[in-house]
Order: sequence, then structure tokens, then C-alpha cells
Amino acid sequence: MKRMQKGIGCGLAVCLLLSGCGKAKEEESPLNPKEPVTVTIWHYYNGPQLKAFDKLVQEFNETIGQEKGIVVEGKSQGNVSSLEQAVLDAAERKAGAGSMPNIFAAYADTAYEIDKMGLVVDLKPYFTQQELDTYVESYIEEGVLSGKDALKIFPIAKSTEVFVMNKTDWQKFAEATGADESQLATMEGVTKTAQDYYEWTDGLTPEKNDGKAFFGRDAMANYMIIGAMQQGVEIFSVENGTVTLNFDKDVMKKLWENYYVPFVKGYFAASGSFRSDDVKTGNILAFVGSSSGAMFFPEEVTISDTLTYPIDLEVLQAPEFEGGGSVAVQQGAGMVVTDTGEKEVYASVEFLKWFTQEEQNLQFVLSSGYLPVKKSANNLGTIQKQERENPDVNMDIVKTAIGEILDNELYTTKAFEHGTDARSVLEYALGDSAKEARQVVVQRLEEGKTLEEAVADFISEEAFEEWYTETKQALEEVL
Repeated sequence: MKRMQKGIGCGLAVCLLLSGCGKAKEEESPLNPKEPVTVTIWHYYNGPQLKAFDKLVQEFNETIGQEKGIVVEGKSQGNVSSLEQAVLDAAERKAGAGSMPNIFAAYADTAYEIDKMGLVVDLKPYFTQQELDTYVESYIEEGVLSGKDALKIFPIAKSTEVFVMNKTDWQKFAEATGADESQLATMEGVTKTAQDYYEWTDGLTPEKNDGKAFFGRDAMANYMIIGAMQQGVEIFSVENGTVTLNFDKDVMKKLWENYYVPFVKGYFAASGSFRSDDVKTGNILAFVGSSSGAMFFPEEVTISDTLTYPIDLEVLQAPEFEGGGSVAVQQGAGMVVTDTGEKEVYASVEFLKWFTQEEQNLQFVLSSGYLPVKKSANNLGTIQKQERENPDVNMDIVKTAIGEILDNELYTTKAFEHGTDARSVLEYALGDSAKEARQVVVQRLEEGKTLEEAVADFISEEAFEEWYTETKQALEEVL
């Protein structure tokens, strides 16, 4: 295909086959409304996302789908991990696995693995450049795997990370201590605020060292990857599918000091499956998590079966490191089309184009905490208009996320061999070691030691050196 394009340009035969020189005309469509084609989509949506997605699928089937002969069937695989495993099992034709779907939601690492099997369709020929230019550039760039000029992951909704907080209990703390929200703009400020909150709550009871944690975090890998980027270091630098590890010690020390150390001291916490669970039980006041996940922020705190109270939500942009660059994470799975036949691929692209039109895309993202993928929809004016038209939808999360992507450089790691395993090392290296150390610290406190005595050997320079060496070695072994 590339040789044809280089030799004779985008000829008529190529246009008819792949629609690469412009949108395919109706008479060129391989579809027949009298013989509908079924398009199966595997995804991981749940709750509000699933409801919104299913509603749009039904709308498509009853309108454009009926007109063109396309029937879309969506199926949730439960969560991202289950979806990834189901897709890999189907691709490898394992016993008991389902047939390969026409479309599946995927992050870059999973798409990379399936693409190596030759099962992923290049979607670029199905779009004109004018059509691609209407999408946020970095979202399209994310879908280009291994540095090749081929679009393998198509964006339908994105997200970033935001700082969400129990405003009700924050106000009590702020009134008593003079704490200000401006402190929460940096990670160093969050760490200091968490210490102040622990000491304030500790002073509310006669018992010593029973202060409460202020902050928690979802997606530890994001913390390390984006935190490093804000300090000018790309942990996984990928060029043409080849990765170089940059595990800078000074950068890692700052990340360690602003998560591991406050966690060990009890200023941060993580006990539930997600940090929204910890807010609900009153274990923390605030956390950084995805804008889509923030939609699950609880409406009340449940202390016990008989003690609950309502809380309000406050949303701020995710904190950055002092003196660093303005970098925010770009995340959210895209859609991968599999090579299951000319008609099925054509029908799949028709659905994706329809789904990402501004009207449909906004319906989906506003009810799910995701961000739209078209440039025209990614502005506060559009969102504010939607807020007036949808008064029952809480727009604070979406508006904050939109502001964040406009104020920051967006970053996501490129796909590379063993990328999932390398990210997994980052996901657990800092968080798990902090949890283990905290359990020992709590035991020491119960034995009568002071907080300083209980944490001393965990927060020493030797402790950091040991953690750094072990984590770096684990990454090198994976890569």
C-alpha cells in the first residue's frame, strides 16, 4: 500500500478500496442495508459509562445503523484487566475463549501485543487528513504504534487526573488551622498539608499518634511517570519500539519523599480498592485519581452502620512538583479495530466516526467523567453550554479536567515490549513497600515508641538507597 502511494499517489483504486483520498461515497460502500453486518465491541465500561455507551449504541442502531446495514453489539468485560485477558485469549484462540471482536477497547501495551499478531487494522486510510485534523492531535498521536505512520488505536474518550476532596471536612480543618486550598497546587504542599492534618486530628483526642491521614492516590505508576516528567525525566524513553530506562536517582528521591515518607508516617493512606473507598469510610479527605473515576466520589462518609453524614465534593487540578514543568497525564483506552473482513472493518469505522461526532461524544463524556476527543468540544465554552442544557449533571469534574489539559502538556508512555510488566513494577514498587513499612510502624507505636522512633529506619538514606536499587534492578530485569 505504501509503495503504491509513493509510486503513483493516491489513485482511484486505492480510494475505492480504502477511502484514503476522501470520504467513501454511499455507492462505494460494501454494506447492504438488506443484509446487515454485526459489529461486536468489547469494552470495560461500568456504571454511568456503561449506561451512556449502551444508550448511544441503541441510538446508532435505530438510525445510521439501520440506514446503512450495521448492527452494533457492545459487551462489557467487567474491568480493564479482564478485558485485556479476554482479548489476548481470543487472539491466541485459547480453549473456551470467545471469537475475536470487531472492536475492542485497549491501552497501547495491549494493542501493541495484538498488533504483533497481525490482527489490527490501520485506520488511517479510512480517514481524510481533514477528518483527522478535527481530533485533538495528541490523542491521534497516541494511536500510532512503534513510530510507524499507521493509526492503530482510535480515540473515543480520554481522561486525565484531578484532585478531589471531601470539602465538608476540609472546611472544618481549614477554619481551625488556617489551611488554604492554594497549598494543594503542589505535591510538596499536599505533603505539608497532610502532616498538618495528621497533627491537628491527633490533637483532638487524648491518645497519642492516632492522627488521621489526609491524602491518597490511585495509579501509582502515573504518579511516578508524570512526576518524573514534571522534573524533566522520561522514565521510559521509546524510539521505534526500543525503550531506554531513565531511573534518575534525584528524581526518584523526590518522588519517594512525597509519597513513601508521608505514607509511613500516617499522613497518606490506601486501604480500599480505590481511594474513593477510603474517602467514603473517612480514612482520607482527598485523593488524586482519573477524571472518569472521580465520578464515583461518595456522597457521604460512613463511619459505622449507625454513623453517616453527607459531604460535598471539591475538584482541583492535580498537584505538580515545585519548580517543575506543567505536565498532566493523558489516559483512557482507545478503540482497536480487528481484521475480521472488509465489510466488518468498514462498518466499524462508520460507528467510530459517528460516536466521536461532537453531539454524540459529549453525551457520552458528560455522563461518565471522560473528555471529548474533538478539538471543537474541548473548550470551557462548549462545556458551560452543556452545563446549562444539562442542569442535573455535575460538571465540576469535567470542567476542571478540561482546564487541566488546556493548561498542561499532556503525556502518555509509548508502547514497547514488556511495557505492561514495566508499568506494573512502578505501580507496586512504591505503594506496596510503603504499606508494608506502615504496618510495622503502627505496631511499634502500639508498643509505646514515638512516631520519630517508629519511622526512623524506614525513612533513612539507607532505606531509600535500598528501595532505589531494588526497583531499578526489577525494571532492568523486565526490560
